Amino acid sequence: MDIIVQSEGFTASEHLEQFLQAKIDKLDHHGTKIIRAHVTFLKGPAAELNNNYCEIRLEVPGNDHFAKKHSTSFEHAITECVDALQHQVEKSKDKEMSSR
Repeated sequence: MDIIVQSEGFTASEHLEQFLQAKIDKLDHHGTKIIRAHVTFLKGPAAELNNNYCEIRLEVPGNDHFAKKHSTSFEHAITECVDALQHQVEKSKDKEMSSR
């Protein structure tokens, strides 16, 4: 699975990219055929407390899955996105199994 990372307005650290890789690898264990993950990190206005945004789009056969979350840290936003995507993947997998 390919992971494409974009960080707008700053450069993502190696630690952040390794953390992202570990979290997205957990999604791959659910038996879905994830082709690619597009990840975008954004910094919001400095006046906001939760100004770190993470967007993840999973390319899978059929409809893609998308999640966007914000938090005080990018690590927490990544974790929330991956949890939301895990729920979407499980829901689509259950829907596929029930249609058979």
